[in-house]
Amino acid sequence: MTPDTSATNTEPALQQLQAAVLAMPMARTLGLRFVHTAPGAVTLEMPILESFCFRPGQLQATAVYALGDFAAVAAAGSLLPPGWANATVDGTVKLFAPARGACLRARGRVVDAGRVLSICAADVLAVDASGAETLCATWLGTARNLEPRPVA
Repeated sequence: MTPDTSATNTEPALQQLQAAVLAMPMARTLGLRFVHTAPGAVTLEMPILESFCFRPGQLQATAVYALGDFAAVAAAGSLLPPGWANATVDGTVKLFAPARGACLRARGRVVDAGRVLSICAADVLAVDASGAETLCATWLGTARNLEPRPVA
């Protein structure tokens, strides 16, 4: 079976994807929130919490990486057939502006959806109190697509 790229009746699958991501303890710890979900594209936000900052109001790189990872891999997961899951194999983040403001927003997308591996990416933006965005990082990685396991 190959990843499903059709747009027909995707709402239940996208809701299941959101539920699966938000069930992860790390997603809850980061305070992740889905802003947009569509086949091949996910936008997530997280608040900028002092507990994740290395200096007042500026997120440490690990939190930036995590948000990019969640958004990109969730975007790849949005194209999988029912019952399938995925997991990060590798990823890299390039930081080029401070991650500070009211929240961080990541727009995940699929670069190439394959049967076994999917290449995915996310742009991570710092959002200030007025809603203005500043691109602060780009995440690029690979997700392993996992078929459902038979129940023994």
